[in-house]
Amino acid sequence: MGAGGRMAEKEREKQELLGRTGAGTAFQRSPMDKPPFTLGQIKMAIPPHCFQRSLVKSSSYLVHDLVIVAALLYAALVWIPALPGMLQLGAWPLYWVAQGCIMFGVWVIAHECGHHAFSDYPLLDDIVGLVLHSWLLVPYFSWKHSHRRHHSNTGSLERDEVFVPRPKEALPWYTPYIHDNPVVHVVLIVVQLTLGWYMYLPLNTWGRPYPRFACHFDPYSPIYNDRERAQIFISDVGVLAVSFAMLKLVSTFGFWWVVRVYGVPLMIVNAWLVLVTYLHHTHPALPHYDSTEWDWLRGALATMDRDYGILNRVFHNITDTHILHHLFSNIPHYHAMEATKAIKPILGEYYQLDATPLAKATWREAKECLYIEREDSKGIFWYSNKF
Repeated sequence: MGAGGRMAEKEREKQELLGRTGAGTAFQRSPMDKPPFTLGQIKMAIPPHCFQRSLVKSSSYLVHDLVIVAALLYAALVWIPALPGMLQLGAWPLYWVAQGCIMFGVWVIAHECGHHAFSDYPLLDDIVGLVLHSWLLVPYFSWKHSHRRHHSNTGSLERDEVFVPRPKEALPWYTPYIHDNPVVHVVLIVVQLTLGWYMYLPLNTWGRPYPRFACHFDPYSPIYNDRERAQIFISDVGVLAVSFAMLKLVSTFGFWWVVRVYGVPLMIVNAWLVLVTYLHHTHPALPHYDSTEWDWLRGALATMDRDYGILNRVFHNITDTHILHHLFSNIPHYHAMEATKAIKPILGEYYQLDATPLAKATWREAKECLYIEREDSKGIFWYSNKF
């Protein structure tokens, strides 16, 4: 066991005791103390070639995904309409799920462009990222800048950008009366997965609170500084261009044609985006810090790797190498597994992996991670659901 494994036995037992959930599932909380290793030591454990970006290799993954997207689109336009009526009813959901998952893989590659992990050429990364994100109706530079601040402030209660937890006293007055209602949790999960992304971009819901209205489409939003405003305009033009193209398709082929072919898969992309972001930063084992305790390394380690089975590969391993992604976001996805394996001995107990099935994990986090509370005088907060 590496440097992260030097936690005293008494502290380990305490963590295990504190990490028992109401459902009887035991887990060990992430260590609270400052790590006994540095970012430089973690980096030294990673083979140097893992930091090398190959335009050819990155492009091959992108082309691979786009070919599958095109093949599925061909099936939707040619094969599915030729099927008997009942078979069509079963074929369309298969198309939606498959296309949505592959398109989310494209989204991950576009996201890597924003981290300058696609190639050695920043301008090319931005062009590719702008085109791909605009196709998925995401304002590229808007997301790039706010997402960069998330990476710079992960785990900080004051400065993180997404899924910033709230203290108990900030919850709505009715929360204690409905928190055990399974129907409420189902409704909230469905709303979050279907509408969450569409509420976040224009309204900054589940984002960092700002002193005035914050919108990812507004160049003068408090999210951005003066140097970034021109790029926000460019992002808006990209989204508007694709939206105009969709309107032309609607006028040519009809509204429901566009919904079946593009709209539903895009909703699945956005559902995965919300779910992945949520589940990798919301967990009873993960701490959050106020300004007196937070530092960048502990914040970056306040994330979670998860096993999505075959979808790990479809999603280019953003799921099972998420901790590495927060430590070194410029490592291309095709080196992430090797790099993660290399840093595990260094991280020790600071490495968190949750193999809980997705449906069960989503339900658990929705029920148990309602608010955060401090358990001692330190500025370290943990999720709770006790009223």
